Amino acid sequence: MRFLPALTALSLTTLGIVAVAPPAVAGGGTTVSGPTATGSGGAIATVDATATAVGLEVLRNGGNAVDAAVAAAATLGVVEPFSAGIGGGGFFVYYDAKRKKVSTIDGRETAPASATESLFIDPADGLPYDFQEARVSGLSVGAPGTLATWESAVRNWGTRSLGSLLQPAARVAERGFPVDATFRQHVTDNVAAFSQFDATRELYLPGGAPPAVGSTQRNPDLAATYRLIAAKGTGAFYRGDIGADLIATVQHPPVADDPAVPWAYPIRPGGLTRSDLAGYRVRTPEPTKSDFRGLTVYSANTPSSGGIAVEEALNIIEAGLPSGATDTEKLHYYLEASALAFADRNRYVGANTDPALVKQLISDRWAKTRACRVDPGKALTKPVPPGALNGSGCAAATVGGPSEQGQSTTNLTVADRWGNVVEYTFTLEQTGGNAMVVPGRGFVLNNELTDFNFTGTQGDAPDPNLPAAGKRPRSSISPTIVFRDGKPYLAVGTPGGASIITTVLQILVNRLVRGMTLPEAMAAPRGSQRNTAGIQAEPAFRTQYGPGLTALGHEFGADVAELGAATAIEFTRGGGFIASAEPVRRGGGTAAVVRPAQN
Repeated sequence: MRFLPALTALSLTTLGIVAVAPPAVAGGGTTVSGPTATGSGGAIATVDATATAVGLEVLRNGGNAVDAAVAAAATLGVVEPFSAGIGGGGFFVYYDAKRKKVSTIDGRETAPASATESLFIDPADGLPYDFQEARVSGLSVGAPGTLATWESAVRNWGTRSLGSLLQPAARVAERGFPVDATFRQHVTDNVAAFSQFDATRELYLPGGAPPAVGSTQRNPDLAATYRLIAAKGTGAFYRGDIGADLIATVQHPPVADDPAVPWAYPIRPGGLTRSDLAGYRVRTPEPTKSDFRGLTVYSANTPSSGGIAVEEALNIIEAGLPSGATDTEKLHYYLEASALAFADRNRYVGANTDPALVKQLISDRWAKTRACRVDPGKALTKPVPPGALNGSGCAAATVGGPSEQGQSTTNLTVADRWGNVVEYTFTLEQTGGNAMVVPGRGFVLNNELTDFNFTGTQGDAPDPNLPAAGKRPRSSISPTIVFRDGKPYLAVGTPGGASIITTVLQILVNRLVRGMTLPEAMAAPRGSQRNTAGIQAEPAFRTQYGPGLTALGHEFGADVAELGAATAIEFTRGGGFIASAEPVRRGGGTAAVVRPAQN
């Protein structure tokens, strides 16, 4: 998200980070990287220049991909505090080159033991809460999984201690970093919510207003929190004093006596307990796995729907796209496959989806029953129904449901000189989470439980994504690693709420079907069809592709400024890397390699 084009060796030293060898020199300063970097020895791409520099330094000093990913992620918790941090959760996909194995960590937030299907139903009238009433409350907070994810990854695959990997982020939090336009905009978008809580407004609304671009943002409380965890371990968070403060914030929201901006709703307490927090455990499900045009695709499994939907859509494209298709026809199939996959995802996928059903949804056989619904010359009427699990031919079921629309989250991609790969997406859910900074601890809490459906969406059929005790809400996170001939070929992930699925899918289609280079695939304008009447699109997508797609019957909804903020790495022959981040979206991202290629 944050792009510091003039991040120099001097400024890195100021942040407590050892300066890295520069790929280029501009204006007398040493730039760490831009949105694309090519070379060898290891690679990293994140949404922020400081986080990329931290991860790169770990790689340069002999750390592996897991070490670099955790150090960079901890730094993103400082500089991207409204999208991710230790108050949230996520999904970590790792390829171990020595064992030739893909593993995943499900660090998704978990509902408290007290949660029921009526978690977000107002007992006064029996109606679901408005989204903002549910979000800015203790009700929305799930037990965070981010720290447990870092601990598990480092313990199983890393070479450094978690404590050492938290230190660079602690220095950034203590010494500060320059505020950019995106950071300020995120605060501006949350002024009303942030104003309700003393700790939040003291940190992010200095003098009652968002911080000025170019000012220095410090977070000494978060620095102290990181250092306490480094010294005492994650038990300080899950079972100790940090956790006690977290639970107190959830159960007794620290509402300001004099909020500067009125809030339309009561701020409700939540039911998360110290027992819920102490009992949190990561899961390690097998990744989803499917084939596409001779490539093998791995991603995160339930409770994320991302890997399932991306892989189903790729299979539909493979099954139906005619050879010799024009570029418009390729985009037509991308959009139709997205709608069909979303119909199935909304109907069948939740935290407790049977693994046999997951395999069915990402099978070639299932894809053929869905691809036969696509007319090469005419768009389907949206929304389309889900497929019938026990049907034949093109049989469809009769129910479906909406998809969530959040746009927050952050992502990073790392590879090391030994061939290990990390694709990691983590989040608070809404930009700004539930708006509560834990007093004295410096981190924002998640509102992840609002990813549950508030009421049933499937008519008389079971809804797979209703709240329940200890359940994890459905996610769209789609950290994906693609293999060619048994070796990593492409790793990609993105933030963006439900549009995560379509953004990852479109980047893969751009690269693997439309023949773009990776930087071109990342920069190309995006459109997202999530089984709704109109395509959500960036203005350039509508301008460039709208005439051809409209002629096929596709409809467009309101434009959106941007979709996603992806990072990716492509693996070239001879052990090289093309690391790629956004050139513009969310302020631009940064990519770097240990040994830059010589032009």
